[in-house]
Amino acid sequence: MDDAGSEATAAMLRAEFPQVQHYRLGTGRGPAFQRNRGIKLATQKIVFPVDDDTLFVSPRTVEQTLAEFDNPRVAAVGIPFVNVRQSVAVCQRAPDADRVYAVHAFVGAAHAVRRDVFLQSGGYREHFFYMGEEGDLCLRILAAGLVTRVGRADPVHHYESPLRNLKRAAFYGRRNDILFAWHNVPTLWLLPYFFGNTFNAVRWAFWEGRCWSMLVGTASGLRTCFKRADERAPVSARIYWLSRRLKRKGPLPLDNFEAELPGDGNTAC
Repeated sequence: MDDAGSEATAAMLRAEFPQVQHYRLGTGRGPAFQRNRGIKLATQKIVFPVDDDTLFVSPRTVEQTLAEFDNPRVAAVGIPFVNVRQSVAVCQRAPDADRVYAVHAFVGAAHAVRRDVFLQSGGYREHFFYMGEEGDLCLRILAAGLVTRVGRADPVHHYESPLRNLKRAAFYGRRNDILFAWHNVPTLWLLPYFFGNTFNAVRWAFWEGRCWSMLVGTASGLRTCFKRADERAPVSARIYWLSRRLKRKGPLPLDNFEAELPGDGNTAC
């Protein structure tokens, strides 16, 4: 899925990878839009919608990850990865291979997901455009009684671009924090979430020198909430607090909290 690639990219793919289906839309509508389209076009039960800066360095990673969908509660798997330009640490890896370990969300650069669950959950909210769409999707998946697992596969390498626009990241990060709350957080905890999240965002923005991007992102988030007021569909308090627990303490063994999930694992959709 090509959002705005050059003709040279298209020519290289035709010459070196003729088996690849290359969809060059050039719409500039962002990763969420393109991933939704790509997953709809896919035909297999499990899809690997990784980023353009992710490199599979082991021929075993895909096979290993497919084996980790052996539990019917598992809807997505976060694949272990290394941010090569930052450190040698392996991120998103389960503590051991003995149990299913769940987290609140996968990292978009390295994951696999059940295609039917992705589509039934509505896919990514495309107005998020960039950043935060993974956590929003994984919360809806959790509300359906399914989990995001972290795996033990051979890690992939993630080469984050040195040209990444940090101001844009600050803008969308703050904007989408607000949209996440508006769409998902139960009413009783909506204002506390806004205030707590805003405090942390202001502190981070001040430290990083990106206060203006944060303020503009906040204003954009609030405007979008008003425009999409009819789309608010918060999850239950039980699921919300379970997601918060997974975010703070995860990865956690599935058998520690499976009784809190709706469905029996075999009928969850």
